[in-house]
Amino acid sequence: MRQFFFISALIGLFIGGVPSFSAFGNNEPQKVYTGIYLMNVYDLDVNEYSFYADFYLWFKWKGERDPTNIEFVNSIEKWGFTQTMFHDTALVLPDGYSYNGMRVEGRFYYSFALSRFPLDRHSLDIRLENIIYPIDSLVYVPDTSTVFLRKDLVIPGWTIEKSNITSHVNFYETGFGDSSQRADRFSNSSFHLIISRPWSYFLLKLMLPLIVVICASLGSLFIHPVYIDARTSLPIGGLLSCVFLQQAYSSALPDVGYMVLMDKIYLLSYLLIAVVMFRLILAGNILASTAEHSGERILRRDKRLAILFFMLFLIGTLALVVFA
Repeated sequence: MRQFFFISALIGLFIGGVPSFSAFGNNEPQKVYTGIYLMNVYDLDVNEYSFYADFYLWFKWKGERDPTNIEFVNSIEKWGFTQTMFHDTALVLPDGYSYNGMRVEGRFYYSFALSRFPLDRHSLDIRLENIIYPIDSLVYVPDTSTVFLRKDLVIPGWTIEKSNITSHVNFYETGFGDSSQRADRFSNSSFHLIISRPWSYFLLKLMLPLIVVICASLGSLFIHPVYIDARTSLPIGGLLSCVFLQQAYSSALPDVGYMVLMDKIYLLSYLLIAVVMFRLILAGNILASTAEHSGERILRRDKRLAILFFMLFLIGTLALVVFA
């Protein structure tokens, strides 16, 4: 084998000067600079784990391999997918690079992780990959452009934090049933759009009604113990209100096999209401069976307990938000 390389080098020296490195198998993959400009994101459906995206995509490269033969790894609904090329054939720029691109519109899959709902944060991905050349022949690298989004792009109900492009390797551990085809690696370019829900949604639309219900339930501890019917009616109504409020936001979420952050907060509220009910029953029994304990003494103690229970609820909620 060494004699073969030595003879190849001598022939290249006599014919064309210094032999190229390709004769020694040191070919580097063709680099393709890839950029994206996002125009619209709409119909973001958490229940269907998908979103629509409309964007421009372009490529710059030096070499004979065409990088525009791509597929979008996480695209769905192929029948509604559109790809319109900028040019029928690639242009040659003044700096010697070949250039072409396309406008793309279609639906993409994204697996929403909702364990921290309604403070969840997601990275909407658009992943593309060449369908012909493996990574040892062609590799996608991010373009030098730092603008990826339309300036006035808005996703209703979400806050856009940032965006970026990354490149990584996609390895297929199969020959797809063809014994002559080996498992191979392909260059994969991914666009990431980081979005999150605004805090106002969590505080005003979800937590504020729950806190009102909790305060109403704790208000029963400020009623004189002799009015046992009025005392017990408040936490019972609060319990029913919590159930209805929880069903209201749960109906907008897909069926998942775990508790989201808001479920844990409601579980804490159920526990609080149960403790209040237990205290009301205990206070009523004490008032009815023991003449030593006046109603005023029980009322003073219940007022202190109400403040303590509310502070514990706030501390527990804060701990869930920070550590859950």
